[in-house]
Amino acid sequence: MRSVQAQPDEADVCVIIAARNAEATIATAVASALRQPEVAEVIVVDDASTDRTSAVAEAAGDGSGRLKLLRLTRNAGPAAARNAALAVATARLLCVLDADDYFLDGRLGRLLAAPRSWDLIADDIVLVRGNAATVAGLVTGPGQPLRLSLAAFVAGNIGRAGEHRRELGFLKPIMRRSFLQRHGLRYDERLRLGEDYALYVEALAAGAVFAVTAPCGYVAIERADSLSAQHRTDDLGAIITFDDAMIAQSGLAPDARKALRAHRDATMRKWQHRRVLDRRRSHGYAAALRELLHAPRAWRHILSETLAAKLARLVPDRAPEGDGAPRLLLGPGPLLRPAR
Repeated sequence: MRSVQAQPDEADVCVIIAARNAEATIATAVASALRQPEVAEVIVVDDASTDRTSAVAEAAGDGSGRLKLLRLTRNAGPAAARNAALAVATARLLCVLDADDYFLDGRLGRLLAAPRSWDLIADDIVLVRGNAATVAGLVTGPGQPLRLSLAAFVAGNIGRAGEHRRELGFLKPIMRRSFLQRHGLRYDERLRLGEDYALYVEALAAGAVFAVTAPCGYVAIERADSLSAQHRTDDLGAIITFDDAMIAQSGLAPDARKALRAHRDATMRKWQHRRVLDRRRSHGYAAALRELLHAPRAWRHILSETLAAKLARLVPDRAPEGDGAPRLLLGPGPLLRPAR
């Protein structure tokens, strides 16, 4: 197992925030990043917002000169926005923060206190609804990091019916810029969904040591209208294309190839479901039924998702946004067991 030794001056972090119409939340995100003593630069990339995102982000600066603002003239998606930041970042370590999320004070310090033999290191994420009650009690510090294999990471991105979404692709690791540069890794700009998943898969396939720890203070806001909660047909098709390209690579371990095929199949079922819904909207129920007949392997998924949606409408979530109890993305369980 390869070990990557940290240099003593590597508490030098660039926080990248891609933002699109985020004027309501961007100030909180920027301020939480600037409060981290390890942060050398915060790069906000305004992805052609039509609101006051840029102005609000700029106003959130602390006068230290660490805040940099890039403005894209056309909406290019989160992958392209993050790549624009990667092109100008100078810090040794890189960390992504979504524009509607925030760091608790000390998050980066706690994460960097973990043993340093990693290329990427992420902590479990605290999920809240809106402005939920205090989440500090869920932050335990890094503990002993666990290493993710490529197979375990990919398998950890396959959703399970009846469970909260727990995909490992939601993790927001600190990444060594030197590793990304050495292997020519960037976010896949063809993806507007799953760009994190794709980058981490490519990093692991290139031999990255990806460590995961207990929660250190990344707080994510759960929103029904977030981009990651929306599965457009073309977005899912792009992920299938990515998985196909990875499966075709030589040198993959058998368990990794098997996991990629399982992830591709699960995404294909979602893609076929979206195709049925698209046909229903554009051509009616008869056309949707014909589309369904061409996707027999997806019937179970489509029917279970349809039933779940109908039940959700009959028994709506009674907790208003902001009143839900915070929870961990992963929590204890098989996703955080050491890879064997």
